[in-house]
Amino acid sequence: MKPVARIRTDFPTKFGIPRQSGMVNELKGKVLFEPGFRNPDALRGLNEYSHIWLIWEFSASKQEGWSPTVRPPRLGGNKRMGLFATRSPFRPNPIGLSSVRLERIEWHTDEGPVLHVAGVDLMDGTPILDIKPYIPYTDSHAEASGGFTDDIVTTPLGVVIPAELLGKVFPAKLQALREVLANDPRPSYQGDPDRVYGFTFAGQDVRFTVSDGVLTVVEVVD
Repeated sequence: MKPVARIRTDFPTKFGIPRQSGMVNELKGKVLFEPGFRNPDALRGLNEYSHIWLIWEFSASKQEGWSPTVRPPRLGGNKRMGLFATRSPFRPNPIGLSSVRLERIEWHTDEGPVLHVAGVDLMDGTPILDIKPYIPYTDSHAEASGGFTDDIVTTPLGVVIPAELLGKVFPAKLQALREVLANDPRPSYQGDPDRVYGFTFAGQDVRFTVSDGVLTVVEVVD
């Protein structure tokens, strides 16, 4: 297989990316097609759908071999589950799947058609292997059970950005950043209140601490 497109997002590294697509609706991305796939006819009718599936490659998590069990971070990293019962990136075939909202199609640019999407959970530059429409009457299952994820209770963190740092955050990215931080980007098995965590988002390094359910931003650096 070969990529048909690549996605542009605000995350140059894996840390900080939401654990699933759709968790942060304000996170935007642009799907740019590779030169051999820039024919607008290939997208005819796609604009009639509100959501699409992105099938992509875990390009930053490739490894030799595979393990039948993994330690899901959402279980604290200390309990093993079967690989195929998880969405771990360490798979025999490094394929990911994301459901994103299709906001609009920019039909004519210097790089061909561009898909503007939201609710992304992908690193900048991730290769897209295929794009398919999300079809509500078959893809949505109200009665579905979520396995071990049904027992995971997530409470958003309170987010404090001091006034002296608030002005350093790009205004257009502020709401998305707040939602990313509220979803607690730390590994589930780390809880040191004195530790300073950080990730790069939209061209800025954001550093923070977490204590008693409150995340406090301590530094924002361009």
